[in-house]
Parts: sequence; structure tokens; C-alpha cells
Amino acid sequence: MAELLLSGNSKSATKARTVGVLALQGGVREHAELLFGLGARVTYVRTAKDLVGPDGPRVDALVLPGGESSTIDRLLRIFDLFEPLRATIASGVPTLGTCAGLVLLAKTVLDPAPGQQSLGLLDIDVRRNAFGSQVDSAEVDLDTADGPATVAFIRAPRVDRVGPSVQVIARRGEATVGVRQGNITGIAFHPELTGTTLFHRNLLGIA
Repeated sequence: MAELLLSGNSKSATKARTVGVLALQGGVREHAELLFGLGARVTYVRTAKDLVGPDGPRVDALVLPGGESSTIDRLLRIFDLFEPLRATIASGVPTLGTCAGLVLLAKTVLDPAPGQQSLGLLDIDVRRNAFGSQVDSAEVDLDTADGPATVAFIRAPRVDRVGPSVQVIARRGEATVGVRQGNITGIAFHPELTGTTLFHRNLLGIA
């Protein structure tokens, strides 16, 4: 069963959006704590039942956290969650993918691990670990379409192609590191590790 974090204020809790955080691997807790601090109701998504009920999606928005994209992909298929997740996002549920979540959302992964698949919902091509290994991690100030943000890059991917319906919302130098297509936002970095709420607030606003 999914874990629920409820706002301590009962009045605000009745108005809170329910955000599902994919909880198979990666930086789940950091996203949950940040969303909780913004007054959201958080549910951990580990099975299709956590995501979809008889009347449709059980969540108002989704977060796909960072981690190891090939591992998350493999676990999605092991737990029969790959297709329900893809269908839920395709139905219009607002979604934020960070780092590995961006890779998971992409139409094409240019350097996949053996057997790695992606959801194919963002019309982009991505390259994994484009900014180097763990030792090349960095905290960076970015000017984004949503506002200025201090974020962390950790084995971050890079967007090498964007489709005509995709908006670029963030760049690091000449590299595209943030995109948006409809209700789907994908970013190559970690705002949750620096306490930057910009992108999660935007997600809740869309929801």
C-alpha cells in the first residue's frame, strides 16, 4: 500500500493536491519532503493500484525522481507499472521528471544501457551522464523560464534534440537541460537537493 503524508492543517489538507512520487529507486524522500512542505498530499507509487483506480488516476500530479534510469525502467517492467505509468501521464496528469526521470520520459535515449526502454512521452533525444561522473557533480545557478534556480547536477543527462512542440525552459551554457511539453516537464538536474521549490510549485499550480 502506498504511504501517505498528510498536511498537518486539516483545512489546507482538504484542498491539497495528491502528488504521486514514483518510489521504486532513487531520490524519493527528498521530493516527498519538499512537496509535503508545500502543503501537498504525497503518495508513494510502487504498483499500478497506487496509480490508477476504478475511476481513473488516483493522483493529481506525478514526480519521477532521479536515480539510475536503467534500473527504474527495469523495475517498472518487473512490477507491471510501465504501461500504467505511461498511460496515466499520456492522459494529461501533470508530471515532473528530474534527472533519471527526464531520461525515462524521453522519446529516444541515445546511449541506453542494454535493454533499456523509455516511456517515449517527451519528443526529445537525451544522452545519459552527459555532464560527467559523480565526481563532476556541481551546484549551479540557472536562469530558467520559471525563474532563477539553484540546483544540483549529479551524473546529469543532456537534451540533444527537441521536437517542434517542446519548449526549452533551461540551459546550462549551450546545453539544453530543461524542457516542457504540455503538462510534462523534464529537467536534467535536482532542485529537491538544494531546497529549490520552483518546479514543484509550478507542478502543483498546473495540477
